[in-house]
Amino acid sequence: MRVAAVGDNCIDVYAELDLAYPTGNAVDVAIQLRELGVATSFVGFAGDDHYGDWIADTLAAEGLDLSHFGRLPGPTAIAELSLDGVECIHRRYHEGVQADVRYSPEQIVFAAGHDLVHSAPWAYLDESLPAIRAGGAKISYDYSDRYDRPESARTLPLVDYAFFSLREQRDDAERVVRGAVAQGAGTAVATLGGAGSLAFDGARVVSCPIVEAESVVNTVGAGDSFIAAFLRATLDGGELADCLAAGAARAARVVGLFGPWAGAPLRNAAGNAPKG
Repeated sequence: MRVAAVGDNCIDVYAELDLAYPTGNAVDVAIQLRELGVATSFVGFAGDDHYGDWIADTLAAEGLDLSHFGRLPGPTAIAELSLDGVECIHRRYHEGVQADVRYSPEQIVFAAGHDLVHSAPWAYLDESLPAIRAGGAKISYDYSDRYDRPESARTLPLVDYAFFSLREQRDDAERVVRGAVAQGAGTAVATLGGAGSLAFDGARVVSCPIVEAESVVNTVGAGDSFIAAFLRATLDGGELADCLAAGAARAARVVGLFGPWAGAPLRNAAGNAPKG
């Protein structure tokens, strides 16, 4: 069982707290899957600055296959964040080299050789999804809150597992997951914050409550950890309800951490000094 996470990476910076860590949807999902025992590759690019060095070193330390990870001239993406209690607030995103990402044919063929490929809209992989699907890989895609956009409708027929973040909009959740499957997705999953999660596989709608966390420090990374655990369970042949439960349990662990996974390296906001 092998998974390739393709796409974004960045540094989350909390200026008020003088804290930063490497992250990104593809990064978080890849590292969580690796921690869950799945052989995982990361395909993408970081900048050639010291933040990019930090990302490359972190991915290598986590045991990911980086044979198709590269560097581009320019700054690594940065997300400026703050905390409102335990809720992560996104202030500004500096896309850096991510805006110029174009994957090589070799990277696409490599990704397609895995059992499953995970990506998201900000990975700029959409035009390569048909080739990845033709190569035999299943596709997981995190749409976040982009469930009513035309570009989402174009990719859904290529996606086996579509994930949506609806916070606590439970009234919309069944409409969204049924609509995604009607447009071609294999299984659609909506995470609902404190209201749990809900999924539809074309045959039945299944819901799952949250798992109560022992403590909540920062909600960042909860969605990505949910996705990783759900994918691990479904790759193991788990029933839909069990996959949702696995995602809920993993998310409950991550919200008790400041970073997006256990052991995520924390540094000061400039990224040049470890934080204890």
